[in-house]
Amino acid sequence: MNLSKIYSAQFDVLKSFIVEIEVDIYKSGIPSFKIVGLPDKAVDESKERVSAAIKNIGFTKEDPKKFKVTVSLSPANEKKEGSLFDLPIAVGYLLANGDVDFNSDKKIFIGELSLDGSLKKVNGVLAMVKKAKNDGFTSIYLPKENATEASLISDINIFPVKELFDLVEHLNQENKKEKNLNKIISPYKEKININEVENNEVDFSDVVEQDIAKRALAIAAAGGHNIAMYGPAGTGKTMLARAFTTILPKLSKEQSLEVTEIHSAVGVLDEILISNPPFRSPHHTASYVAVIGGGTYPKPGEVTLAHRGVLFLDEFVEFDKKVLESLREPLEDRFVNISRAKGSVKFPANFTLIAALNPPSEVFRNGGFVSYGEEQKFKKKLSGPIMDRIDLWTEVSKVKHEKLSDKNIKSEKSESIRKKTERAREIQKERYGEEILNANISVRDINKYINLNEEQKDLLKNAAEKMDFSPRVYHKILKISQTIADLDNDGMIEKEHILEALQYRPKEII
Repeated sequence: MNLSKIYSAQFDVLKSFIVEIEVDIYKSGIPSFKIVGLPDKAVDESKERVSAAIKNIGFTKEDPKKFKVTVSLSPANEKKEGSLFDLPIAVGYLLANGDVDFNSDKKIFIGELSLDGSLKKVNGVLAMVKKAKNDGFTSIYLPKENATEASLISDINIFPVKELFDLVEHLNQENKKEKNLNKIISPYKEKININEVENNEVDFSDVVEQDIAKRALAIAAAGGHNIAMYGPAGTGKTMLARAFTTILPKLSKEQSLEVTEIHSAVGVLDEILISNPPFRSPHHTASYVAVIGGGTYPKPGEVTLAHRGVLFLDEFVEFDKKVLESLREPLEDRFVNISRAKGSVKFPANFTLIAALNPPSEVFRNGGFVSYGEEQKFKKKLSGPIMDRIDLWTEVSKVKHEKLSDKNIKSEKSESIRKKTERAREIQKERYGEEILNANISVRDINKYINLNEEQKDLLKNAAEKMDFSPRVYHKILKISQTIADLDNDGMIEKEHILEALQYRPKEII
């Protein structure tokens, strides 16, 4: 019988699925090598890599291209992408041709082949291993370079493979079921400690002065509020933004795996495990698709890569207006819906936005000339709905030169601020009964959990009328007041907390 069945997996953005690979070899008729089942160009080209690798490892003297070979990828209605099917197609061919004999049940194979039979690293491994485990598979064979990442998923045997030749030898020996077998490939045993990765970013104490901005950032971290910093160029806005992740709590194990899985699937995973909140800072020339996500076959954008972390938009008003307006959905709903003719997908986008901008008024104050056109451009980019969705607005002013070199100036370290953030978030968890932050609560939750006395209600009412608050802004002031109370007073709102919250509304910055 010249037919075999092998299992692999495909990561489809953030949703993976198992792929059943059938290989049929017919040694008569016109030679051909066909792959069916909606393969993309990379998958279709695997027939060239597989043929060369099988020939070069020396397990068969006959070139696979001399026969009529048909490879079927199922489910046939799902698109198959990437080079990760090289290994299972090669193993399937060798099994169908009788060069290897083993039970393929409950085994997953993924990996890209070099022409000499060695394996190369592939993307999306974490998502595929997770799917394989959930579907009852017990073993997964993958490139050696992917083994550490795959080991983050427990209770499934991870077999790191360096060469196709070694894998074939291993599978043949495994089938013999002999005692004291010479183990060519052994299960990967090392485990990663989620606390091993340290954050070496800028510390809050590295930023001189700017106490008001630091306080606003601490409130943003405690309650998950979006924040905008404005002021002259070179005053430390970018430095403060980069230090922001150091006052955020570390990700839990579940959150860490979730974020790592996203970065692995997109192919931007720079470390084995992301245990600190991610920090994404796209350039202001980034396109709508790059920031929000999309494409013919939808892919995540920066808002999804910033999930559970920070999206920093420097030179905020220089971003395309379409990009800024499209931030409304993720800022409000914490996810992005992308619809195309071939289907729609929903990407997570629960991040804290930090915007930095240099208003035209600062140019004018420093002796520069601001044209009417520049003012109008600034006002047009900062539409009311976008400004309303940014909870905190804080000015970052110039620091006197002599203070920059004053070693006697002491600033609170990030570690100290992070402990306060963690405590404030614990209060919120106790209040709401789940891990939800003040910035994300609904109007119903506001009415249920945030209680003001008559004096506080009158204060907020008068401020809302005087400053012409929209209902959204009114509720945001309540949320910010509650966060300040969580930071300072174990959750009991005082008059001073409301007054401070009002100070973070946008001033006349144009």
